[in-house]
Amino acid sequence: MRIRKKIGLMVCCSFLVCLTACHAKETTLKDGSYEGTSSKDDEGAYAKVKLEIENEKIQQVEFQTIQKDGSIKDSEYGKRNGEITDQNFYNKAQLAVNAMKSYSQELEENQSLEKVEVISGATISYNQFKEAVEAALSK
Repeated sequence: MRIRKKIGLMVCCSFLVCLTACHAKETTLKDGSYEGTSSKDDEGAYAKVKLEIENEKIQQVEFQTIQKDGSIKDSEYGKRNGEITDQNFYNKAQLAVNAMKSYSQELEENQSLEKVEVISGATISYNQFKEAVEAALSK
């Protein structure tokens, strides 16, 4: 008899935890502009996100990664002195740049950070994006 009570109690607790977690995700976004930044990575780069919320929905997401020297990671990212000296390095760098666009678009489309898919090879960008979005939405 005791085992049945324990199992029943565990099932009830699991149900309550699930119910609470599901309810907690139903947050309402307040209209306005929100900005957030991530912490710096090993190279000293960080992410900056600006969210525009209208009618309780994310309408626009601007995502940039700023390098240690203050420059923005863009089509020049991965070049040395304006030249591609290492094609593999440049390709990896540009993968991260393209991922930034993808992460922004997915957040706008899905309205959920949990539904933004990590792009292989751009995990650091994703982690910085996620941290910056969470910082912006916490304001």
